[in-house]
Amino acid sequence: MPIAPAVTSAPRFLDLHVVQTLPYNNVNRDDLGSPKSLTFGGTTRTRVSSQAWKRPVRLAVEEAIGEKALRTRRLPEQVFRELVSRGWPEDLAALAGAQVIRSAETKLALEKGDRTTASLLFLPDSAASALADIAEEHRQALAKALGKAAATKPLLPKDAVHDVLRSRNGSIALFGRMLAEIPQAGVDGAVQVAHAFTTHATSVQTDFFTAVDDVNQWAEDAGSAHMNTGEFSTGVFYRYATLDLRDLASNVASLKGPQDRPTTPLAPSDNAYLRDVGTLRDLTTAFATAFLGTVPGAKKTSTAPHTHPDLVHVAVRPDRPLSLAAAFEEPVRAREHGWGLPSRLALSEYAARINRLLGTEELPYAAHAGLDEKHLPGLGTMAASYPELIAGAVDIAYPTAKAAGA
Repeated sequence: MPIAPAVTSAPRFLDLHVVQTLPYNNVNRDDLGSPKSLTFGGTTRTRVSSQAWKRPVRLAVEEAIGEKALRTRRLPEQVFRELVSRGWPEDLAALAGAQVIRSAETKLALEKGDRTTASLLFLPDSAASALADIAEEHRQALAKALGKAAATKPLLPKDAVHDVLRSRNGSIALFGRMLAEIPQAGVDGAVQVAHAFTTHATSVQTDFFTAVDDVNQWAEDAGSAHMNTGEFSTGVFYRYATLDLRDLASNVASLKGPQDRPTTPLAPSDNAYLRDVGTLRDLTTAFATAFLGTVPGAKKTSTAPHTHPDLVHVAVRPDRPLSLAAAFEEPVRAREHGWGLPSRLALSEYAARINRLLGTEELPYAAHAGLDEKHLPGLGTMAASYPELIAGAVDIAYPTAKAAGA
C-alpha cells in the first residue's frame, strides 16, 4: 500500500487522472456522425464529451451500490402504468399521473396529453411507486373529480408529493440534480468530469462499408444492397475527474431530506460524518472504480473499443482540484513506442513541475499505477493495482472513526 505523507490539512478533493488508449472507435460523435474534436495547442484532437463518459460511469455506480436514479420526462406515465398494474382503471390512473404534477404547485408543466413533463426530472427509481402510494391514499377524491372541472385542480397533498420530488439517493448525491422548478430539489453535484481529449494530434479516418442482401443472391443484380461510409478515430486520451469530498459528505448527510443538509462543512469528528463514513467510502470507491472501468458505448458493436487505462494517477488535495491537462498542450509526438509511453512520461514530468511550484508538504495522498514497471516520480508512490490505488485514496479521504480519534 502506498505510504502517504503526513496529513496537515483535511482532505477536500479526490483527483483522478487517466491515460487511456482507444483503438479504432467513434465512442462520441457529433450531429454529422463524425468523432467530436477540439483544437488544443494549435492542433486538432479527438474529444469525448464529459456527458458521454459520465452516463456509463453513473450507470456503473448505480449497479455497484444497488441504487438507481432515472432521468425522465415520463413521470406521469410511470405513475399511470404503476397504478394500472395495481388494477386501477386507465382513466383514473391517467388522472392520478397528471395530479402528481398538478398537486406539486411548482413550475413544472405537463405535455402530450398530461403524460410527460416539459422538463427532465432526475429521481430515485422508487419515486413513481411512492407517488402511486400517495394516489392510493386519495383514490376516493380522485374518483370523485374524474371527468369534472375539479380534475384540473390540485387533489393530492402538496407536501407529500414535494417530499418525493425532492428525494435523492447515492447516485444523485454524487452527480447532482438541476431542478429549478421545484424549491429545494436541486443538488450540487460532488462529481466534476472534464472532456477527454487525445494527448496528440489526430485526424478522422473514413471507413467505406457495404451490406449484402442475403435473399437476393440469385438475382442478376446481386451485390451490395447498401453502401455508406463511417468516420472513426484512434488515440491516447487524457481523462480527468474530481470528487468534492466535502460536498459529497453534505449531500449524503441530507439524503433524508434537504432540511438535513449541514449548514457547515463536516469534519471527521462530527457525529454526522461518523454515521455516514461507510456510505461515503462506498460511494467514492464505486465512482473511482466506474470512472476507470467504463467506456462510452457508441459504435461498440462495430468497434468493440473496450480498453482499460494504461496509467492512473490519484491525488487527494486539501485546497482545490488540479487538472493536469496542460501536460498535453504541446501535443505528444509518437516515437518508436507510439503515443502511449510518451503520454505517460509527459504526465509525470508535468506533475513534477507543477507540484514543485505548488509544494507537496500538505498533499495528503499521491500515487499511481499502470503498465510501466518503473516508478514515475512525478505521480507519487507506486501502487500494484488500480483497486489498491483507489483503496489508499479512500483511506486518506475518509478516515475511520479510530483514525479520526473518535
